[in-house]
Amino acid sequence: MKNSRSLEIGTGLFVLLGFAALAFLTTQLPGTSLRLGGAEGGYTVTALFDNVGDLKPGSPVTMAGVRIGRVESIRFDPRQFKAAVVLRLDSQFNEIPDDSDASIQTAGLLGGKYVGIGPGGSETFLQQGGQIEFTQSAIVLESLVNKFFANMASKGPDKEDDQAAAGATQEQK
Repeated sequence: MKNSRSLEIGTGLFVLLGFAALAFLTTQLPGTSLRLGGAEGGYTVTALFDNVGDLKPGSPVTMAGVRIGRVESIRFDPRQFKAAVVLRLDSQFNEIPDDSDASIQTAGLLGGKYVGIGPGGSETFLQQGGQIEFTQSAIVLESLVNKFFANMASKGPDKEDDQAAAGATQEQK
C-alpha cells in the first residue's frame, strides 16, 4: 500500500512539473504577448509594409542574423493604406543607421515570419519613434504561383514546340 501511494505522488509531481514547464515555454514563444521578467527596455520604430503576410506581434527582428528586438504591434494605417509595424529594438542596438531597410523574411520553407533589417550607410541613427523608410513586403507564395501560371498561359506553346511540329509535318510529306 505504501509503495502504491508513493508511486501516485511521484506521478502527480511529474505531471505537475510538466504542466509548469509547458506554461513557462508558452510565455517565451515568439508571437505571444506574455513575457516574464519585468518591464521592457529599448526603443520603438515604425515601418510601413504593403503586405505583412502572417507576421505576428512578438516575432523576432534581426540584423545580420542576430536577434535585436521583436515586433511589438501591427495595425492598419487608413491614410496610407498600409500595415504599420511597430518594432521594439533592444537599447544596446542604438546605432542602426536611419536609412536602413526592413524586409519581412521567412524562417525556412514553412517557418514563421520575422523582420530582417539591412544596414544603411547614414551617420545618423534610428531614434525612439522614428520610421524605417525603405521596406520590402512579405512574399506571398500563392501570388507567386498565380503569376507563374498566368505567365505560362499567356506565352502559349513554345517556339521550339512549333518548330518540332513543323519538322514532323515536313517529314511526313
